[in-house]
Amino acid sequence: MEIGGCRVNLLPYIIVLFAAILWGTTGTLQTYLQDGITPISVAAFRSLFGGGILLIILILMRRINFKKWSWKWTILAAILIGLFQTAFFSSILLTGVAIGTVITIGSSPIFAGIIEWFLFKRRPNRLWVMATLLSIIGVALLFIRKGDSTIHPTGILYALCAGVLFAMYTNFSKRLMEREQALPAVAMTFTLCALFLLPFTFQDGFEWLTDSSNLVTILIMAFFATSLAYILFLYGLQQIPPSSAVTLSLAEPLTAALLGVFILKEQLSVVSWIGITCILSGIIVLTFEGGRKTTTQR
Repeated sequence: MEIGGCRVNLLPYIIVLFAAILWGTTGTLQTYLQDGITPISVAAFRSLFGGGILLIILILMRRINFKKWSWKWTILAAILIGLFQTAFFSSILLTGVAIGTVITIGSSPIFAGIIEWFLFKRRPNRLWVMATLLSIIGVALLFIRKGDSTIHPTGILYALCAGVLFAMYTNFSKRLMEREQALPAVAMTFTLCALFLLPFTFQDGFEWLTDSSNLVTILIMAFFATSLAYILFLYGLQQIPPSSAVTLSLAEPLTAALLGVFILKEQLSVVSWIGITCILSGIIVLTFEGGRKTTTQR
C-alpha cells in the first residue's frame, strides 16, 4: 500500500489489531456463562483448552521438537501471562471493572516502552508517546464514569502489577518469537499457563463444565479469544516493537464497549464516545506511522 508516495506495510499492525478485537469479545462471551464462576477458572480452562488441544494436534503432526525447544523464554512467558491474569482479576475484584481496567490497560503500554528502552535498548519515538497517551486518555474516558469502582490501594497495586506483567510478557514473547513459530509458541505457553492456574480453580469445582452452554462458551473463548488471538498477536509481534503491539492492544476495551452497545444493548455516554474516538485516533496514527517505518527498515 502506498500513501503519499511512501510504501506502507500495515499488515503486522492490522494483525495485532485483529488479535485485540478477538480479546475484546471475552467480556461479552462471559455473560453467557452461569453466575458464580470465578475469573481465574475461566482463565485456566480457556488456556487449557486453547493451548492443550492445539499442543496435542501439533505433537501428532510432529511440529514440536521438545529437545530443541526454547524452554527458558516459554516458561517465562507462561508464568508472566498466568500472573498477569491473576493480578488483573484480583484488581477487578477489589476496585471494580472500571478502575482495574483503566490502570492495567492504561499502564501496560508505558511499562512496555520503559522495558523495551532499558532492557532491550530500543527507545520509543515521540509519535508512539503521542499515540499511546491519546489512547490511554481514551480508555480512561471510556471506563472511568462507570459506577462499580472503589479506590482500593491493594487493588490499584494489583492493577499496576498486571500492567507490568503484560508488558514483560510481550517483551519476552518477542524474544521467544525470534526462536520459534507463533503456532507452537501459543500451544506451549498456554498449556504451561493452564497448569500454573489450575490449582487455583478447585473452589469452583468442575461441574459447571458439564453444562453444554458453559462448555461451548469456554471452547469459543479458548479457540478464538485465546489460541487464534495470541497466534495473531505473536505473529504481528515478530515484525513490530513490543511497545507498539501493547498500544495497539488498547483496541480490546474499544471492541468490548462496542459489542456491549450492539449486542448487549448497553448505553454509552457522550464522554465514553469521546473516549472511543481518542482510542481510534491513537491506533490509526500509530498504525500508519509504524507501517511506514516497518517498510523503511526493510
